[in-house]
Amino acid sequence: MNYAKALEHLHGLAVFGARFGLDTTRRMAAALDNPQERLRFIHVAGTNGKGSTCAMLESVYRAAGFRVGLFTSPHLVSFRERMQVNRELISEAEVARLVEEVFRAQCSVFSGEKIEAGEAESPTFFEFVTVMALKWFEEQRCDLVIWETGLGGRLDATNIVTPLASVITNIAFDHQQWLGNTLAKIAAEKAGIIKPGVPVVTAVDAPEALAVIRETAARNRAPLTVVVSETSGETRQQPGESATPRIGLRGEHQRRNAALAAAVVRALHSQLPADDDALCRGLESVQWAGRLQVERIGDREFILDGAHNLDGVRTLVRALRDEFAGRPFALVVGVLADKDVELMCAELAPVARRIAAVRVTSNRSLPAEALAEMCRRASPRIPVSAHDSLAEALGALTAEPRVVIAGSLYLIGEALERLGLGTTSSERGLNEWQPGAKT
Repeated sequence: MNYAKALEHLHGLAVFGARFGLDTTRRMAAALDNPQERLRFIHVAGTNGKGSTCAMLESVYRAAGFRVGLFTSPHLVSFRERMQVNRELISEAEVARLVEEVFRAQCSVFSGEKIEAGEAESPTFFEFVTVMALKWFEEQRCDLVIWETGLGGRLDATNIVTPLASVITNIAFDHQQWLGNTLAKIAAEKAGIIKPGVPVVTAVDAPEALAVIRETAARNRAPLTVVVSETSGETRQQPGESATPRIGLRGEHQRRNAALAAAVVRALHSQLPADDDALCRGLESVQWAGRLQVERIGDREFILDGAHNLDGVRTLVRALRDEFAGRPFALVVGVLADKDVELMCAELAPVARRIAAVRVTSNRSLPAEALAEMCRRASPRIPVSAHDSLAEALGALTAEPRVVIAGSLYLIGEALERLGLGTTSSERGLNEWQPGAKT
């Protein structure tokens, strides 16, 4: 199997949607002799900030001399972004080999003949890729794997591991159709990564959500550290510990993510020694695309941010005011239809001088005209246009010196390609999956 055939196989798994449950992932990992049992993990869940926090932890531990695996999703451009060791992407040849090997494991778990005939239960794309990652990280002899959840936590495929620490970044409304329509219900799903006796570190501050995390940690006798909270009863950072060095990512929210990463490093110091120098160097040098990413192209400035839900949009608006002194900008925005789009537009539209609403290249995209109409209602006095493609939207804004591109990470990945900031060999289609989740 070559790389193209491997991607074709993975793409075929997208029709199986998302599935909550661990049985398929566990059975396939067992067929590969449970590679997760020979690895050490930091498991990261949360609504927003997971990717940035994972990138910070990876950077710090790499600076401390560890060989660090990084598993994240979705990818922006290349599928290979999902699996990295010391920030080197998995090779095309390794992807092809692992797809073959994991498929053989699948056939040993389920009847090979029935699989070929389409009569057997198939793993979802994410379940399959999770098992690929476990096998590859073991082969790479990683000292540590920074392990990001996909959707939720409790029944997410990544939750077959027992980590050194469970990390929950924040809790906000997103994916309510799967995770629940209250912060407490969403928190219960995210807190499902908490394991007996395993330290928990969180930056959650919503009282309703934090109460669930506190109760889950207590039930599991898992020591709890709350990085930003005024509540009592948890271990908190001591005075001065919240101060963090210069950070390679922009925004006040990234300082909070950095404080969370620093708290994890301190909590695990006896198992994963990383001194203050490694912490400083790691946080200062961290890179993570599509999060307040600023690029100058000629005499124009582009700011790319994957603010894909209401909490993310509010964070972006604060950052634009704080980091860029309220300088005027044109906005290109595209979102998926399952988000709180009206509320997102109410926050974001009034701070732009002009808006180009665009359809995201996804079968779950909100149509551009519907998005444009919501932006018009939110800010009637500014010009708003609708476009069927990002190329068309950017073409309409060629006279604008500063352009913010925000919304779905799928849009951010396309923007990186379109602006010549990433590979032109797009594999973004592999992020697609059917909206009907399996349970």
